[in-house]
Amino acid sequence: MGWFEKKTEPVKIPPTKALWNVCPRCKSYIAKADWTANNCICPACNYHGRLGARQRIAQLADEGSFAEVFRAVSYSDHLDFHDATGDYKSKVEATIKKSGETESIVMGTATMGKVPVMLGVMDFAFMGGSLGTGTGERITRACEQAIAERRPLIICSASGGARMHEGILSLMQMAKTSAAIARLKEAGLPFISVLTDPTTGGVSASFAMLGDLNITEPKALIGFAGRRVIENTIHQKLPADFQSAEYLKAHGFIDKIVERKELKGFIVKMLNYFGFAV
Repeated sequence: MGWFEKKTEPVKIPPTKALWNVCPRCKSYIAKADWTANNCICPACNYHGRLGARQRIAQLADEGSFAEVFRAVSYSDHLDFHDATGDYKSKVEATIKKSGETESIVMGTATMGKVPVMLGVMDFAFMGGSLGTGTGERITRACEQAIAERRPLIICSASGGARMHEGILSLMQMAKTSAAIARLKEAGLPFISVLTDPTTGGVSASFAMLGDLNITEPKALIGFAGRRVIENTIHQKLPADFQSAEYLKAHGFIDKIVERKELKGFIVKMLNYFGFAV
């Protein structure tokens, strides 16, 4: 019979990823709308997914209060860097076009609980949140503006480390940002550092660990070199929870682990403690 031989067309079912998020930890399926509404936190296992810079700004800043600054400060390609996969300039320009951001940190003035602050948020989606010359310059200028306007500084870090495409000038940002933070503290202004998943490399080895208060979210990856590099160097097996937020808290590197839904309230409480109350 003809209809037995008739070829059927593939059923056009939308891809699963279009409707669901799959938790990287427990593999639970969460409807995208529920995932977003829950601030990218898994309701089954409390896994804290990564947020983009704009998402975190919306979570932390009072509604309508964020005003971006230093957007024109961006990368520099002084080495005319190329590798086997192409040139640095093309890569970063493609990232700018795709993300709509011009550097790995978004910086601006805002209020939190009506307290005026300088707020900076790194975005891991922008070249792994790498610390480039533009990133370091934005942080340095933010410190200078915070001093001039008597604002506390809050930076949410998310980074794989220094941007090696920019060579030694990228590594210099570690010292540059650390010096800027020191001047902020000399002016009697607090720096609250929020280390999110992941905070590694040159960022963790510089400004991210210099907060008057260093806080993080549950299970965030925080460290310098990767696990395999360390194990191959010392020829020892590291603990399963090594470089986790909980491990660092137990060993005195982190002051507080705060759930994402409680993060803004906790920071506002600490600002009040530092004497910045409305």
